[in-house]
Amino acid sequence: MRVFLNPGHAPDGNPDPGACGFGLRECDVAKNVADLAAGYLSAAGVEVVDNFQSDSLHEVVSASNRSGADVFISIHCNAYNGSANGTETWHFYGSEEGEKLAQCIQNQIVDALGTVDRGVKGAKPGVNGLYVLSNTDAVAVLVELAFIDHAGDAELLRSQQDEFARAIARGVTDYEGEC
Repeated sequence: MRVFLNPGHAPDGNPDPGACGFGLRECDVAKNVADLAAGYLSAAGVEVVDNFQSDSLHEVVSASNRSGADVFISIHCNAYNGSANGTETWHFYGSEEGEKLAQCIQNQIVDALGTVDRGVKGAKPGVNGLYVLSNTDAVAVLVELAFIDHAGDAELLRSQQDEFARAIARGVTDYEGEC
């Protein structure tokens, strides 16, 4: 299996760091988790074809499509006025394989970190579509690790990045073994 990792938002936060909260920037958390996940995936015998961060969604999708990846994973942190918390994983609406991969990753994160399970969700173009999910050739998911603007979730994002990465890697290997 060939995996393309996409830590969300711009490298070094310029021009867009993504969501921010409690001294954390989404771009930094996503990149750290992706770097760690790449190591765990490689150790498990999964080929990581790229770990690419860019603020240009078109550039991200083009790189993924050129890479010949079987699986595309975009890593993000959520935010909502400090009141929401938990993990959710998105897939392209109607993709059975995408839904299966999303569920494998979602289960691993929720089980390992004890985050609130906000569920697996289908992104439908024209409704709640996510560009990277609807324009990537690979089986694609977008993981919202936790809410960066929620005190409890932010602490997990600060201190448990390695556990998030391990959970993503286990979710991929679960999917490969048909979780």
